[in-house]
Amino acid sequence: MENAKYTYRLLSRFVIEAQTPISVGKGEKSILSDAIVATDVNGLPYIPGTSIAGVLRHSMLKLEKEHDTKKIMGFQDGDSGMGSRLIVSEAKIMDSDGCVVDGLLTSASQDCLLSHFTQELPIRQHVRINGRGVADHTGKFDEQVVVSGTRFCFEMELVADSTGIEEFNRALCHFGKKGFRIGSGTRNGFGEIKIIKLQTKQLDLSKKEDLDLYLSKSSKLSVEWSGWTEEKTPECASDEWLEYKLCITPEDFFLFGSGFGDNDADMTPVKECKVIWKDGKGTISDKLILIPASSVKGALSHRTAFYWNKINGFFSENKNAKVGKDNPAVALLFGSEGENDSSIKLTKKKRGNLLFSDVIEKKPVVDKVLTHVAIDRFTGGALNGALFNEKTTFGKGQNFELCILADKNAINDSDETICASFEEALKDICKGMLPLGGGVNRGNGVFSGALYKDGVKIYPDNK
Repeated sequence: MENAKYTYRLLSRFVIEAQTPISVGKGEKSILSDAIVATDVNGLPYIPGTSIAGVLRHSMLKLEKEHDTKKIMGFQDGDSGMGSRLIVSEAKIMDSDGCVVDGLLTSASQDCLLSHFTQELPIRQHVRINGRGVADHTGKFDEQVVVSGTRFCFEMELVADSTGIEEFNRALCHFGKKGFRIGSGTRNGFGEIKIIKLQTKQLDLSKKEDLDLYLSKSSKLSVEWSGWTEEKTPECASDEWLEYKLCITPEDFFLFGSGFGDNDADMTPVKECKVIWKDGKGTISDKLILIPASSVKGALSHRTAFYWNKINGFFSENKNAKVGKDNPAVALLFGSEGENDSSIKLTKKKRGNLLFSDVIEKKPVVDKVLTHVAIDRFTGGALNGALFNEKTTFGKGQNFELCILADKNAINDSDETICASFEEALKDICKGMLPLGGGVNRGNGVFSGALYKDGVKIYPDNK
């Protein structure tokens, strides 16, 4: 009878929008992808409640007392423990009219937005580069993602007493955190969300009118309920993230490859659509420019290792020179996949302390097909099979913003050379010394611009 004291039900309803693609996998492969997203009975993407509860618990454990988190989320410690008092629903997708899709549909093809999700989802291709700048063994994989701009709706309910209102409000604030992300690949540019709408209600079930209102509420997210009260977007005062912002512009051509060709070229730039919302209506855009965060992350990882070795005086002939996951700066900032030897119990896996975001924007740029041929140095003629075309993007004069969040605790607790190495790598992008994307040895991917650290310009120095 211990739970009899919990007469309060604290309810909340979120409408969130993906600011970057979201990847919540179902743990299965397909013919086209190594990792496919979770889908509901209608074949539409959704976010399981366990995924939301998991990232919320992690965020609360990081910023609040462990005891306070366990009181809400529950715990298991040997033979003792308690269940969670927080109930989290699945996050269901919203159609082009902004209505929640909950239940069996007769046909998703009747909605222009839903038909896109049942027919085509983007597949992101990844390749892990080793210290020599080439593809690592078994480092090629791809994954399916839900496009940016997609909206989801979910609800949370806390079983509480009269003192639970404050702890519930603290839990809601975590969704407004700068670094709060959902799904996998959060270190590779995925999972960033924005709260579009928040509704709450506090009910005391010892009161008849509140009990009647609670019983009138449907468990289906698509059914309207009269009890909701509109709330402002929650803000979290956490100061755990250090923000770096790159404001850069291409010098001329850049190419982030799709891995495929078309009728015009053997290599084409990767582009991706997104959901555009206007006046409460959602539509799928045309293919837009995409700067994958994973491409930027890979280039920065290698350059950070270079600067760490340089600052510490470790050059190529020095056995203390480290690259890849063996480099302390790379392991701390970018993470490590650990050892490949399954016999080693301590795999040394490390999660990165940097959060990247994809850039998906509509810009007035022009695609240009360039023809290349490798010349035989002896005959002066073309090498057999060495003629190819690539379609690059000419973006001179266009501005792009790349945001990177760094965990302050990890940065402050580390050697100062690690932060210095990373900042030097970022400055190289702004100087045009670190090209991004593919074909950089052919002149592609040179950018220039400015670097800001928590809103303060640190490059170029205007003094």
